[in-house]
Parts: sequence; structure tokens; C-alpha cells
Amino acid sequence: MPWSIAELHNIMPLENIPSVLRHGLLSHAQASRLPHVDVSMSEIQDRRDRIQVPQGLKLHQYANLYFHARNPMLFKRKEQADTLCILRVSPAVFDIPGTIITDQNASSNYVKFLPPTALNQLQLDNIYAEDWRHPDQITYWKQKSQKCAEVLVPHRITSDYFIGAYVVSEKVQEILARQRFPYPIDINPFLFFR
Repeated sequence: MPWSIAELHNIMPLENIPSVLRHGLLSHAQASRLPHVDVSMSEIQDRRDRIQVPQGLKLHQYANLYFHARNPMLFKRKEQADTLCILRVSPAVFDIPGTIITDQNASSNYVKFLPPTALNQLQLDNIYAEDWRHPDQITYWKQKSQKCAEVLVPHRITSDYFIGAYVVSEKVQEILARQRFPYPIDINPFLFFR
């Protein structure tokens, strides 16, 4: 199946939106210098902190995006859906010098770090699949990691790359709108496992 990447995603706590609009989507290293709500898992961040991207930066020096936010990370945070949005980011970030794509979660033992021109090497059918579960344990682990394939942009992604946001409900849409979020806000409960 041929794929056209229309947008990329970042799972973002609503509380961080004013800062994100001001500073952009920051790398973990840069965000750690600012007050913010962190929904990541500390054990995963500890692992990511030790990873050096081949011919690139340390993993924590990249702002990271998912190809598709309906993934295991968001599934772990589905009970927090009323406090989150999914930022929609233009695939024009592929053209930012130093941008890298991964074929699965960037902290996986078997991850490949690739240039954006290597999109055809990704298992996009698995990345965009509605479900990653599988009766075979090895296939399950592989598909689960592929669902979290990433786009890594050096240091930060400025807000001029933002194209909108998804939220779980009308209530959350109103909260985000009150934060003067200037892009389209679409309600999409399916993305949030509802």
C-alpha cells in the first residue's frame, strides 16, 4: 500500500500548550530546563538518555514526533485523555537538516536510524495499524515497537510547523481553545482509545 504522510503527532499535556506555543516542541534536554508536565515514563527516559544516534546527537537532544499517536504510549495514558491533546505537525519537518526517522521506538534495541528519504524502509502498515496485538509474542513485541516509530528533529520544532490538534471531547476542545491555540482543534475520541 503506498503511503502519503499527511501529518505527524506529539502527545502533549494541555498544561504545556502555552509554553509550546511560545518555545516550540523542545527536545527532552531543552524541555527539562523549563517548568512542564511530563507524561513520559521515567524508566524509558533513563534508557533514552544513554542513546547516541549514529552520526547524530544524543537522543535527548531531538524533539520527537510519532508517525501516529494511537500507539502503546498513548494507550498507557488513555485515562489521562482529558488532560492531553495530540499536536498535529506538518511533515515539512522532514526537510529540517539533521532530521532522522526510526523504524520503531527510538529506544528499542533493534531500532534503525534513517534519513527521511528512507520512508519506504518503514513498515507503515504496522505503524498505522489500529491494533498492534498479535497471538505470537515475538510478533506482538515487534509490532508494538513499530507502532512507536519516531521522527527526530534536532533541538526543537517551532510552532510554524503546527497544523492543528486532536482532542478526546468537546470539553477538552474548549480548554485548548481557551489557551488561545491558534490552529484547528478536532475531536477524535478514537485516537484516544475511546
